[in-house]
Amino acid sequence: MTPLVRKANIPDVPQIYELLKVFAGQGLMLPRPLSELYDLIRDFFVSPSIDEPGTIAGACALHVCWSDLGEIRSLAVEPSRQGSNLGRGLVEACVAEARELGLKRLFVLTYIPEYFKRFGFELIDKSALPPIIWADCLKCVKFPECGELALEKKL
Repeated sequence: MTPLVRKANIPDVPQIYELLKVFAGQGLMLPRPLSELYDLIRDFFVSPSIDEPGTIAGACALHVCWSDLGEIRSLAVEPSRQGSNLGRGLVEACVAEARELGLKRLFVLTYIPEYFKRFGFELIDKSALPPIIWADCLKCVKFPECGELALEKKL
């Protein structure tokens, strides 16, 4: 894990919420209620802001779905910091933790497949994913025609 990335903690939750809300408002990701973020805090990595101590510039989560399967979700980087490799550090932290946990596969649902292909993810048909992953999709106003693409990485 790069020094620019650390595991999230409780004081980060309101900032993660606000960051995700920006991208959810643009229709680029699912909104996450504040209470859900507290429930899932252990899934998240954050990238602290070097410009504003005590704030975060990015967040990303590794969610374990099943004994061999995890999802990288909620990747968000402050617009002013995009292109600075914060996203790369966050994704790499999630992949490293997935390996440590013994997961065999990771997937991502995204509108930006080219970004994740840089990390070795490959396009797959969404129907190849197990039904358990659709619980979050059912909450989405775009379901079932969201246009997100599924990618998978074997670990």
